[in-house]
Amino acid sequence: MRLPEFFKTPRVAAITGVVLGLALGLLVGWVLWPVQYTDAVPKILSQRYQEEYLRMAVDSYRLNKDVGLALQRWADLGPNAPALLQAVEDNPGSRRNAVEDFRAAIESQLGPIPASPDTPPPTSAAEEPAATPSSPVSPWVWLVGSILALGVIGGAVYLYLLKPLFAKRPATGEVSAAQQAQQINRSVEKTDFTGLGLAKPITQNMTTYVLGDDLYDESFSIDSPAGEFLGEYGVGVSETMGVGEPKKVTAVEIWLFDKNDIKTATKVLMSAHAYADPNIRARLEAKGELVLIQPQGQVVLETATLQLLATVVDLEYGRGNLPDKSYFERITLELAIWPKQ
Repeated sequence: MRLPEFFKTPRVAAITGVVLGLALGLLVGWVLWPVQYTDAVPKILSQRYQEEYLRMAVDSYRLNKDVGLALQRWADLGPNAPALLQAVEDNPGSRRNAVEDFRAAIESQLGPIPASPDTPPPTSAAEEPAATPSSPVSPWVWLVGSILALGVIGGAVYLYLLKPLFAKRPATGEVSAAQQAQQINRSVEKTDFTGLGLAKPITQNMTTYVLGDDLYDESFSIDSPAGEFLGEYGVGVSETMGVGEPKKVTAVEIWLFDKNDIKTATKVLMSAHAYADPNIRARLEAKGELVLIQPQGQVVLETATLQLLATVVDLEYGRGNLPDKSYFERITLELAIWPKQ
């Protein structure tokens, strides 16, 4: 399935990739595999669990009297440690002596523990809120929110970037230059080379340029009867002239790539005006052999193992303010490939 033409625009393709990537990232990160924290340090826990951690540290010191371990656990609580210790001392339960011993051990190494002005009130089991089980609906809430957010982003992208591109497309019922070219390709009958005493080509295609198809660039794959890839060939715009839209094409280039050859064969088909203009010829000579295009004219390209025959099936020059026979209104080429004997 071929992508719509507007997706071939680099800007549209980039924006589409960003939006789809964002949507996939939100789906994976929020719904399918949400982030789960493990091995978290005590200082990032909630107030309740920090206090529980300190109570366990007190109990541990009571049993093993390990001052180094007590200091490490005290440091893990961060700057909130003095306030937490005050909260535990205000509600020590059965471990009052153990709490005092823990304080003495810390102060013996760090000096007096400063009083905290914002000491948290002591909590009891009766005051602690019951844990609320997580709702299975919450991932779907995230998903719906993500879809709404993407809808807003997509609407903005369409209004500010894509809509102007759609506005330039032909109105309903009007056929674009590229569509005209496809219709011409389907209507032209291919040459029966076997009837002319020649071998049947490996591949044979029609390609048409119509004025207004500024992105004209067609390529075709070459495969052996067994399905082996042999190379590629195609036609594209080589030179334009004048200003304004649509572009006025004055030369096209035919190329043949052979996987068994290090060099791609190229020939440039030029309008009569371009062929006679030394400045245009000088610019195009580096691209390949220059050929004057003529109705029913034929051009042969050869590589190490392939041979391409290009036939000018139809040719019509444009009529306007530019010099006579300077740019193309329409070109139809038949391209046929044979293995080189």
